Amino acid sequence: MNYIVEPEWAKENLDDLLVIDCRFFLQDPLKGRQEYEIDHIPGAHHFDLDHDLSGPKQKHGGRHPLPPLENLRGKLEEAGAANDKTILLYDSQNGAMASRLWWLLNYMGHSKAFILNGGYDNWKNKGYPVTAALPEKTQKGHFQPVIQEHMKASAQEIFANLPSIEKGERYLIDSREQKRYLGIEEPIDHKAGHIPGAHNYFWGDNLDGGDWKNQETLKERFSDLDPTKEVIVYCGSGVTACPNILALKEAGFTDVKLYPGSWSDWISYEDYPISDKSRK
Repeated sequence: MNYIVEPEWAKENLDDLLVIDCRFFLQDPLKGRQEYEIDHIPGAHHFDLDHDLSGPKQKHGGRHPLPPLENLRGKLEEAGAANDKTILLYDSQNGAMASRLWWLLNYMGHSKAFILNGGYDNWKNKGYPVTAALPEKTQKGHFQPVIQEHMKASAQEIFANLPSIEKGERYLIDSREQKRYLGIEEPIDHKAGHIPGAHNYFWGDNLDGGDWKNQETLKERFSDLDPTKEVIVYCGSGVTACPNILALKEAGFTDVKLYPGSWSDWISYEDYPISDKSRK
């Protein structure tokens, strides 16, 4: 695996890592921080989805817009991040929140970020050390972002390319559960359905229990897609699309983009089309 590391490796290398706890629960936004304060991996800093990994909501941009990058850079540097520092990310949501920060770090040009396989639960189940102590003040790091604009796609770009998406010349992946993709159920957003031409690959199916499936299994999962073609990935708000991006990269896809605003952004444009039929 390229971006996923085992707890044994993390434990052995803990002193050399910047560890970031990304626990966050969409139904209870305070719970992640509260759980972090009860216990966490020693030295771990907590980054919050709403406050650190997202920007303020506006008319367009979806429910979790990308954060102001200077703000995120500042928080990373305060935690000790530097361009050459290896960063370990974890959560207890099967990698969904940690993958969001993994994508953001890669988007900012930091390629040495890894996801803890099995997350915090796996760490604790192995009896590895935990603490309630907040990390000691460390020397501020120097992180100079190099923004990778090719890693994201806009609503306008997708709208302009709908014909080529329908023809299969490039791919659009919807990472939500099938019942949301098909418009059968929509518990969060005010419109149901999906972007026309999108294939449905639920992000949670990258996992076997709480662990990530291996590379060969992930390659098989996406075997209906040509790994040389462009892939744009979205979900409800640009968060759980990120584990699908990680899985695609593990499976050998190279041209993979995030649509940050995702479905909650798409439906903010009144003239953008909606489908409720499965892609064949």
